[in-house]
Amino acid sequence: MKIVRWIAGGVAGLAIVVILLISSFELAMYADFGYYEKEYEKYDVLSELDMEMENVMYVTKEMMAYLRGERDKLSVITVVEGREQDFFNGQDQFHMREVQELFLGGLRIREGAVIVLTVSLTALFFLKKDRLRVLCRGYQVVLGILTVLITGLGIWVAQDFNAVFTKFHEIFFDNDLWLFDPAQDYMIRMLPEGLFYDFVIRIGGLFLTGLAVFLILSIVVPMGYKRKKDC
Repeated sequence: MKIVRWIAGGVAGLAIVVILLISSFELAMYADFGYYEKEYEKYDVLSELDMEMENVMYVTKEMMAYLRGERDKLSVITVVEGREQDFFNGQDQFHMREVQELFLGGLRIREGAVIVLTVSLTALFFLKKDRLRVLCRGYQVVLGILTVLITGLGIWVAQDFNAVFTKFHEIFFDNDLWLFDPAQDYMIRMLPEGLFYDFVIRIGGLFLTGLAVFLILSIVVPMGYKRKKDC
């Protein structure tokens, strides 16, 4: 039974980390569209596209709705360079369809993690003995192991984001259609590499904050419970 308790605690801890990671992605991308406006101003996207901010934000919101599966096709008619036309070309649509599959896959993984967490917590509940301590310690152990990976990735991002960005695409896409020509493609002008770097930092900040909050809870809650039990 002791082994089962610790396995349940470790699995629950891992599920929490997965939920936090994917939720950080979603929160960073969808919680505040005003952040996109600031990024577009920072990288002078309006001049690069010869577009009004209203039209760029319209394209952005439609694109993000597509990634969530809320649009059947990525086709957005707007005014670019003084002409009314589809903002996205065939290469854009193909690549973003792959990105959509990746994003929706991530959401499904989060749903699976929620189920795993529920099952693990249920198992701990019925096992009763030391369930709170085992859950908190399981999270701490998982976090301790992942800290090495997170630190290494953080250093790599800080030192050479372009290499990380390239490696990410090589791992998750089996073609080179993610490579765009700014001279002919509007989407890459709207989404420069610097914008992706800023979003990675934003996602990382949310993720690390979530991890820290749960770490504090995993330390404080058992102490409070023990104090209450001793009274």
